[in-house]
Amino acid sequence: MHNNRPNISRSLGFLTALMLLLSFYSCAKMGQPDGGWYDETPPRIVGCTPADKGVGAKQRKVYINFDEYIKMDNATEKVVVSPPQMEAPEIKAEGKRISVTLKDSLKDNTTYTIDFSDAISDNNEGNPLGNYTYSFSTGSEIDTLQVSGHVLDASNLEPVKGILVGLYSDLADSAFTTKPLLRVARTDSRGIFIIKGIKPGNYKVYALQDMDGNYMYSQKSEMLAFSTDVLTPSFKPDVRQDTIWRDSLRIDSIKRVNYTHFLPDDIVLRAFTEKQTDRYLLKTERANPDRFSLYFSYGNQELPRIKGLNFNEKEAFILEATPQRDTLTYWLRDTLLVNQDTLRMQLQYLMTDSTGNLVWQTDTTEMLAKTSYERRMKDKQKDYEKWKKKQEKLEKDGMPFEKEYPAAPLDVKYDAPSVLDPDHNISITMPSPLARCDTLKLHLYAKHDTLWYRAPFVFRQDTLSTGRRYQFMAEWKPGVEYSLEVDSAAFTDIYGKVSNPYKQGFKVGSEEEYATLIFDLPEMADTAVVVQLLDQSDKVVKEVQTNNGTAELFYLKPGTYYARMFIDANRNGIWDTGCYAEHRQAETVYYYPEKLECKAKWDVTRTWNPTAREVCQQKPSAITKQKADKKKSVQHRNAERARKLGIQYIPKI
Repeated sequence: MHNNRPNISRSLGFLTALMLLLSFYSCAKMGQPDGGWYDETPPRIVGCTPADKGVGAKQRKVYINFDEYIKMDNATEKVVVSPPQMEAPEIKAEGKRISVTLKDSLKDNTTYTIDFSDAISDNNEGNPLGNYTYSFSTGSEIDTLQVSGHVLDASNLEPVKGILVGLYSDLADSAFTTKPLLRVARTDSRGIFIIKGIKPGNYKVYALQDMDGNYMYSQKSEMLAFSTDVLTPSFKPDVRQDTIWRDSLRIDSIKRVNYTHFLPDDIVLRAFTEKQTDRYLLKTERANPDRFSLYFSYGNQELPRIKGLNFNEKEAFILEATPQRDTLTYWLRDTLLVNQDTLRMQLQYLMTDSTGNLVWQTDTTEMLAKTSYERRMKDKQKDYEKWKKKQEKLEKDGMPFEKEYPAAPLDVKYDAPSVLDPDHNISITMPSPLARCDTLKLHLYAKHDTLWYRAPFVFRQDTLSTGRRYQFMAEWKPGVEYSLEVDSAAFTDIYGKVSNPYKQGFKVGSEEEYATLIFDLPEMADTAVVVQLLDQSDKVVKEVQTNNGTAELFYLKPGTYYARMFIDANRNGIWDTGCYAEHRQAETVYYYPEKLECKAKWDVTRTWNPTAREVCQQKPSAITKQKADKKKSVQHRNAERARKLGIQYIPKI
């Protein structure tokens, strides 16, 4: 009988070696264990109490149960209960369920909706449930109609995120200021809203930045929007195409899906904040010893009445006011008052009372200099000692030195660039009010060929500023060199300070350096509009008023621009907000939907019909600051894992 043990031993050895080899190969191929396949399945609802879309509900506690542990993202901001709740509901994620406790009493025969938006996802992988709305009815039927649209900032067409949008069945204008909204929703990051659970009927729609939580317009500081249109919600059967993705890059299939299309779905609300017309004193301030300021919430032509209690107010001030007269700065004429640390005064001014009327208010106030006279004198002495020491050293070293301490000059600021655009002027800002301006000491020279000649100019105060800004104006000729020269002591302020001499050469840009942009506005031929050219930050670069259907913008530097237009209803040249009490909308704003490339020596003409495109699609995304939040979606990490392992991945459809 043959002994097979050696053969068996050899076979076992061979198998062991093979297994070790395979193990080694596998380790070399796969590396460290990676934890297996990812969960790419969103959480699934397995039951609700009361039942979703159930009727005859009586309890204020809602439970929504899931097949796995879940979490909620920013529930206070994203979750909206409708009808609106005067007392905020309690919303919690509790393991595999969500609980919602309604604190308000339930209304009879009313559909309640709890819109979770995209707040719900699974706890481990963050797979989103998607936009989910739960609903129930306290009556015998549930209301399912809905309306949708956009809310945009009326001034710049930015999407308004998180603003409340609601309906009234009461069509009276007074409802918005006396009753809570009937049904509500909030806009997402794109400014889109969907109001659900609506009964058949007629409604008006409003938007409100509800600051006090009463669901009605009660404060002028609240942003609002309103429409005069009466909405009648409806629906129709429709078909849409749904794309089924195999992974993040590959489309599996496209399906035609029947669905219910709710109307209207194209509501556009332009939101604005009313002009603050209530007048009250914000603050008083004496930041510098030579002046004090009064800050009001709203301007008035009637100036405050000031009576000095420890000084004589007669001829004591020079008033400097903003164009709106909401900030008043009083410059002290007398240096004795400047040196006085405390100015006590009786102040009478107009303010708005509780009935909305302007009445005289009398206050007693003290204007305290932030830096005491003693401190200022010590600082001056310190500066003098420093100067004296320096001059003594110069004298000792045999260098030129000053024998008298120089008086501080009037520090005039000149805005004179080396290259001036032909349609701009040179601005000059004084640090304090002027007592004297000697225009004979102001000179402008223009260079023709190689010779300099006097050029005519106008020097005048800038009426759009607070009073210490001046403009040096001339008929600037493109391509010509100029020299602005100011003699010593051309300007003297109320404290006797005089200006130093100044000289600045500059050149006016040639016409070949600029572009011209012309808008043809056939739809606005008989309408007063303001067309604004914008930079890539949505800031105004240049603007022009027109009412003849053409807007011409000259001397544009080469670059990328955008354009905005508003209807100048009152022809004052500025954009005006709306007023709900007067049932007046904010002036209508439009954007040119494309960027504008301007090159030197180019004349660009564009036809612009502002109503050709939906207003919510007009503002270019490049200058839209309110960007849409990144949409939550399954990350499809299993496909990437399979690729790394070199195997085929077939997802569960």
